[in-house]
Amino acid sequence: MPTVFRTSLAQATTRHLPAWAGKLTPHVLRHFCASPLYLTGMDLVAVQKLLGHSWIATTMRYIHVHHTHIEDAWTAAHQRAEDRWKGLTR
Repeated sequence: MPTVFRTSLAQATTRHLPAWAGKLTPHVLRHFCASPLYLTGMDLVAVQKLLGHSWIATTMRYIHVHHTHIEDAWTAAHQRAEDRWKGLTR
């Protein structure tokens, strides 16, 4: 049964995405889906469980984020902290 999906994906790729023929596999789809899940707010541990990884380090290799993601997260965290302090200092 697992070969049915792999074969169907290969046929659809050859037909609709010829540049990806022989390259688009179920494994590549896992990589492709992991990053958007994480970037839209799914917890890293939840992504780990969804993908069935035993180790969080494996999941971290699947997640690909824009180089500004860490800086953006840092800035947002500091903005949240600053907003909380505003209410305390009045």
